[in-house]
Parts: sequence; structure tokens; C-alpha cells
Amino acid sequence: MQTRTFILSAALMLAFAIPQQADAQRRARGSAVKANTAGGTTAVSGAAVAGPNGNRAARGAAVATDGQGNAVGGSAAAASTAAGGTAARAGRFSRGADGSATRSGAAGGTTAAGGSGYSQGGVTRDADGNVRGGRSTNATSASGGQYGGNTSYATGEGAGHSSSATAADGSTYSGETTATRADGVSHSRTCYNAQGEAIDC
Repeated sequence: MQTRTFILSAALMLAFAIPQQADAQRRARGSAVKANTAGGTTAVSGAAVAGPNGNRAARGAAVATDGQGNAVGGSAAAASTAAGGTAARAGRFSRGADGSATRSGAAGGTTAAGGSGYSQGGVTRDADGNVRGGRSTNATSASGGQYGGNTSYATGEGAGHSSSATAADGSTYSGETTATRADGVSHSRTCYNAQGEAIDC
């Protein structure tokens, strides 16, 4: 939820970072690099644009190192159209001198017609190279259809994906897929019509 809140905040703050003018396109861009107290450097950059027709977009990023092989950073971007569509993303990462690393991010958007989507996920790697991660995605169409999916994976454990969908007419689908080195790939699925009767997928 905190990541989603940050995404929405980024959309509001970045997409409207510069004032709109009806008669001209406006652009702004900047960057800076400086030494920090940790013995490394901090670099920041950003840009924003507002078009004459009401479209707007902005992005920003920052990276900091400590001179010992460790680094952290993040970025965000957002856009909006004159018709009412919006989109935003944000992510962050860390890298350790021992080879460990983390990365997480989220993205979301809405269409002018009323559809929306949101996805968030992350991955970690320990100093031995073992990886674990996952992602969840949800979407709703302007006509009322819905989709939800979750994916997870880990070194030595394999991967799994589950999803469900509901069409505008009320019919539904649900499925699950797993993959491991020992057992291979397996998949199961079920489908029902709007009356709750099982149907072929």
C-alpha cells in the first residue's frame, strides 16, 4: 500500500511539476553530481514537459554511493494526457559490496475511458547469488472486466503463477502454474459462465 501511495503521489507531483500553458510547450531539465559524507557521490536528475495540448510528463532519479562498493537509488516518472489518461511508475534499488542486491518497483495508470491497472514487485539477491522475487498485477477494463495475477520465484524452489479474470459478462477464469526442476511444469485452470456453470476454458 505504501508503494501504491507513492506511485499516486508521484503522478500528482511530477505530472504537474510545471504549469500548463495553452499556447506553448514548456520544458525543464536539470542534473547534479556531488560528493557526499559517506565517501561516495550522489547524483540526481529530473525533467518535465508540458505540451500545448495539455499533455504532461515528468521524471526524476537519484543514485548514491559510499565509496565502499555500496549503492542505493531510485527513480520515478509520471504522465497525463489532455483526455484524462494517467500513468506513473516508481522504483528503487540497492547494491551491496558483497554482491547482494534488491530491486522493487510499481507502476499504475488509468485510461481516459475509465480502465485502470497497477503492478508491483521486487527481487532480492543475497551474497551467494540466490534470488527471490515476485510480482502482482491487477487491471480493470472500462467495461468492467477484471484481472489479477501473482508470480513468485526463488532459487532452488522454482516459480509459480496464479491468475484470475472476470469478463464483463460475468464469466470467470482461474488458473495456476508451477515449475520446478524436479517436477517440471504443471498447470490447472477452471472456467465458469455467468450462471456459475463449469465451461471449457
